[in-house]
Amino acid sequence: CVPQVPSSTEELVELYRELSRHPGLSTACLGPDVTTQYGGKYCSLYTEWSQRDLERAENVKFCRQYLIFHDGVSVVYSGPAGTCSEIKGELLSRESPSGALKAVLRKVLGKEKEKEKQFLEIWDQNRKVKSIDLTALDKHGSVYDDDQFGCLAWSHSETHLLYVAEKKHPKAESFFQSKAPELGASDEDTGRPEKDAPLKVGSPRPGAGSSWWGSRGSDGAVPQGEQFVYREDWGETLSTRSVPVLCVLDIEGNSISVLEGVPEHLSPGQAFWSPGDTGVVFVGWWHEPFRLGLRHCTNRRSALFYVDLTGGRCELLSEDTKAVWSPRLSPDRCRIVYLENDALGPHQQCSRLRMYDWCTKQSRTVLEAVPRQTWGAFPGIYCGALPGLCWAADSRRLVLDTAQRSQQDVFVVDTVTGTATSLTAGEWQPGDGAGKGVTRAGLTHLFSPDAPQGSWSVLTIDRDILVARFSTPSCPPTLRVAVLPEPGREAQARWVCLQDAPPVPGISWGIRTLQPPPEQENPQYGECRGGQARLCRPPRADTPHCTSAGGLDFDAILLRPSEGSAAQKPPLVVMPHGGPHSVFTAGWMLYPAALCRTGFAVLLVNYRGSLGFGQDNVASLPGNVGTQDVRDVQLCVERVLQEESLDAGRVALVGGSHGGFLACHLLGQFPDTYHACVVRNPVVNIASMVTTTDIPDWCLTETGLPYVPEALPDPAQWSEMLHKSPIRYVDRVRAPVLLMLGEDDRRVPPKQGLEYYRALKARGIPTRVLWYPGNNHALAGVEAEADGFMNMALWLLKHLRC
Repeated sequence: CVPQVPSSTEELVELYRELSRHPGLSTACLGPDVTTQYGGKYCSLYTEWSQRDLERAENVKFCRQYLIFHDGVSVVYSGPAGTCSEIKGELLSRESPSGALKAVLRKVLGKEKEKEKQFLEIWDQNRKVKSIDLTALDKHGSVYDDDQFGCLAWSHSETHLLYVAEKKHPKAESFFQSKAPELGASDEDTGRPEKDAPLKVGSPRPGAGSSWWGSRGSDGAVPQGEQFVYREDWGETLSTRSVPVLCVLDIEGNSISVLEGVPEHLSPGQAFWSPGDTGVVFVGWWHEPFRLGLRHCTNRRSALFYVDLTGGRCELLSEDTKAVWSPRLSPDRCRIVYLENDALGPHQQCSRLRMYDWCTKQSRTVLEAVPRQTWGAFPGIYCGALPGLCWAADSRRLVLDTAQRSQQDVFVVDTVTGTATSLTAGEWQPGDGAGKGVTRAGLTHLFSPDAPQGSWSVLTIDRDILVARFSTPSCPPTLRVAVLPEPGREAQARWVCLQDAPPVPGISWGIRTLQPPPEQENPQYGECRGGQARLCRPPRADTPHCTSAGGLDFDAILLRPSEGSAAQKPPLVVMPHGGPHSVFTAGWMLYPAALCRTGFAVLLVNYRGSLGFGQDNVASLPGNVGTQDVRDVQLCVERVLQEESLDAGRVALVGGSHGGFLACHLLGQFPDTYHACVVRNPVVNIASMVTTTDIPDWCLTETGLPYVPEALPDPAQWSEMLHKSPIRYVDRVRAPVLLMLGEDDRRVPPKQGLEYYRALKARGIPTRVLWYPGNNHALAGVEAEADGFMNMALWLLKHLRC
């Protein structure tokens, strides 16, 4: 049946409720191989999913198990084993190397409104064998369960567990804290203090092992006047992370130790046991002279270290002038691969893949950063992390996923030859509204039917069984498995769908490639030959060559209603991504899909500066924000309006963070094009943001200025930041603007949005602010996300006269 476009608020609510029920796949873990009496092999697959529960206003986690029968070459049969069950209170979980044990970090609400507690549990195959109250032991603060620092690593002997926690900070008290006097032996009966006995006030006298202002002395006295001392943290989403420490649980001895030997100027994380369990390998981030925001910032100075457990010696394993993360030990325990970027510069870049040989103590580069993306060739590495298990059984190859222009594919990397081969090229989902599945006139030219369409992510690989997630803009995430072929035949990988998801009806989509006209080319990265902006159809994947004749190009993903009256000439919603160094890949995204089902065409623009197009593309944007990226989006909009059946009189902007920055720029620079706007935590004034954000380096770097921690911007630099900000064009804005702001946003503080709100109000522009307590930059809380969509859709419907 033809899907109906919502005609009332109630129908819009039901549409969002329906689409938000599609779960996301987050984790996969393969169990040990079991050999049947007939010689065949099978293993269990444990998966974790999350789903929005609008009634409870929270994300609900649940698990499901599957069975995979394989012959070592391909998957013979696979299917679910049982139904779903909700996961409650689990923060982290890891199976031991043999699969015989499982460790679980669990949060538990204390009785009678006590503080939330953390327990570390050890399970065998049919029972819980240990439950350790970490909060009661009071050896450290809360255990880190994030993916930035956190880990839960079994020793190879399966006798110890390694994790990261906040350092224990001594409790402090006021200088004026009332205390009961200590009584001498002769005064116990009378209750009067002995005349000659000194009265303790909580800290020793000068010269008694403490400085005079009240630090903890050798007698364990509580420090005074330190309860309001400011502690730096690691910024957005990491506000409770200040001083991480490495901790080890001795499972047999029921004891916890905080490891010593980590230098004071480093914050450790992403740790694992070294070969032979002789020590711990970890990533150490420099936090001097002060901490900068770390979330989504793979440019923070860091290095790989090894701390020896016997002597406490700390050894540097990588260069100490770079930014490294995501170390992974090979199955034979001889090699460690990790990702590396230059320190500072753009927050996200094309990364290098490095490898440290544990035996020779030498490091080398396996894959370099790719300057220019070429069709059919490896695009470079643009990923936040390597899979937790990424090595093939041969300890020579590893798998990873990365953006390849506006798609995301899975590659296998040979660490000996330094070559990368796609495992998903040619994998195409029939009937999902893309490629050959699109028969609508005017859309089939937007992409190559010979190229893979969609977004792939590796979840795990174990004993050469691959588990991945696949989705498209019109198809929610599905679960896929394959057996990694032998070297030289990787392109023949055969994927089997374990958990399917039906495509959402009424959505068609495609990918456009555009090249700017000569006057908009970045002269540092070559000139465009050919005279005019043009749509470039990608060539066949088996004929690699540059995407453009010298200059940099970019992509956009267009979703549009494919059926019913809404498909005739729908209004257009333009949505540039944030970052600016991130990318829209052709995967499932709730907001674009819901807007498309509401009756809008949605244009997702990967302007120059996006990931997946080569390092030159990334490097072309700093110093050109507010011009190059704005012109790219406007060029794309004009082309789409010329070549597609869309309503040019009903065009709106939606964007968050740097996408909001671009939306506000476009409103002022091209006021005749846009008729409504919705922005989420937008960057409005770089000059006023630089002193309040957790990433002040971003403000200078993207403006094209050098960042020096000890230097303050001079008047010319303040002027340049203001010059590149959208607030400069506020006098020209005519379209009504809806702002959505997160009260706890550390990245782009909500005062940025309020600054724009007041400027618009003063000029008589219709504007409204939605203020979301308890939400940070992403506005990812279930309640805020749902309310945000409803208000966004109603705002667009109202002001575009739909």
